[in-house]
Amino acid sequence: MADQETLSLDQLIGAMSKGMKPKDEWRIGAEHEKFAFDRSTLRRPTYEGPRGIEAMLDGLQRFGWTPVEEGGHVIGLERRNTEGFTASVSLEPGGQFELSGAPLRSIHEICSETGQHLMEVKQVADQLNLGFLGVGFDPMWRREDVPVMPKGRYDIMRAYMPKKGSLGLDMMLRTCTIQANLDFDSEADMVAKFRTSLALQPIGTALFANSPFTEGRPNGFLSARANVWTDTDPDRTGMLDFVFRDGFGFEAYADYALDTPMYFVKRDGRYVDASGQSFRDFLEGRLPALPGERPTLKDWGDHLTTLFPEVRLKQYLEMRGSDGGPWSRICGLPALWAGIFYDAPSLAAAWDLCKNWDIQDHERLRRDVTRLGLKAEVAGRSVRDIAVDMVAIAREGLKSRAMFSGGMVDERGYLSELEDIADSGVTPAERLLDLYHGEWAGDLSRVYRDFAY
Repeated sequence: MADQETLSLDQLIGAMSKGMKPKDEWRIGAEHEKFAFDRSTLRRPTYEGPRGIEAMLDGLQRFGWTPVEEGGHVIGLERRNTEGFTASVSLEPGGQFELSGAPLRSIHEICSETGQHLMEVKQVADQLNLGFLGVGFDPMWRREDVPVMPKGRYDIMRAYMPKKGSLGLDMMLRTCTIQANLDFDSEADMVAKFRTSLALQPIGTALFANSPFTEGRPNGFLSARANVWTDTDPDRTGMLDFVFRDGFGFEAYADYALDTPMYFVKRDGRYVDASGQSFRDFLEGRLPALPGERPTLKDWGDHLTTLFPEVRLKQYLEMRGSDGGPWSRICGLPALWAGIFYDAPSLAAAWDLCKNWDIQDHERLRRDVTRLGLKAEVAGRSVRDIAVDMVAIAREGLKSRAMFSGGMVDERGYLSELEDIADSGVTPAERLLDLYHGEWAGDLSRVYRDFAY
């Protein structure tokens, strides 16, 4: 039963602000999603069956992962590292496999964690005749071809999404992303990082653009994944113009979350459909789905996970603007943002790149990069030129961090691929299109052979 005491605004704010920590305790988290496919048919696997997603989750338990169950189904895995931090493997709605890494101190540790995970996945997948592909949007299959995973929250979301936008089901079933999670030490630090990263998120989208195919053909986008988010649900997505207004802080974000319609409430292991209902009503005990009940802080935390802006605030900031891709770019995204966030001169220099953009610039840029990538423009500059500057700023930040691996190499090497993309002005998606029109001769099955992990 929910706590019957009304949560105060200070408690709601505290659920986010308690993430503040001193610089010497800052960590970095990396997340990435990938598509599973049957090597014989290239189809997305079902949950059940000898070669399904459930079998993948069972197989991975040999590496020390502990199962997470819902309704009698294994729907995720957890593993604690030597420092006591937990990494998890979870299922997205269409069976996309996600690693949510533990909070780690360096990009070296993140790349090691990612590599270990991908090697474990490959060992199990090889035995099941499965492969895994890192791109931003399913290149081959229609919505109706994608099996749905047995998770209660997804049933609610699948019913609600089409009421709010035309591409929400694509978001759920046919997209994959790379994300990075980073810390802040104060409200002012959070605000500076939120504003800078939100404004520059479309630059990251262009650098990582890797989804030019839909249902076997070029789709006219370089990041179809990013385009999906422009027509998913305007209540919970986008560039959040209030972040750039004077007075922005934890309270303003809490107000935004309170005004975002709910999806569900979890009670006794099951999901109660509260889609479209108001968390403000819930606070007053007037939620139609649970009359008389009031929320707990756990309910508030669950609600915060159902907001999908390009940068999301929880007890850290989540960078959400990048397509799925290969191992090297999984390591590159946290390197990019750690270099900017975790060195004060670099954060200031990054803000200088975008501080004069207005909300129209933000919204236009967010849409333009989906088709134009690094060739888009904002405020008289090309995205390519801004990307060059942005990666260079991150490089200086990583140099200042001076986080060395055993071989006395710092973290700057993880930016090499991004430097190449920015300098060339050619996105990963355009390189895929060149292969499709050239060496592959229109045979998109080659992406599964040539780019699987």
